[in-house]
Amino acid sequence: MKLFRLLLSLSVVASIASAGGKEIAVKLGLDASSKAIKQWEKVFEKDDKMEKLGIDKLSDADKSDLKKYLTNHAADSDHPEAAGV
Repeated sequence: MKLFRLLLSLSVVASIASAGGKEIAVKLGLDASSKAIKQWEKVFEKDDKMEKLGIDKLSDADKSDLKKYLTNHAADSDHPEAAGV
């Protein structure tokens, strides 16, 4: 079971490599408008919250791209992302 999780995590990370913030969010099943800007910022401050969402496996550059996308399109942002768009 642990080996399966490791292989699954590695395949997700490999498929996400070099993707933009939106593509990363889609692959991780994250909806930018599901949280406010401050809530997304708190996710990126806590290792356990990032781990729960699969963000911890990303490179620093991908984390940065993802955070930028999620905060720019959060529910209380100037350009919230509509679900499914």
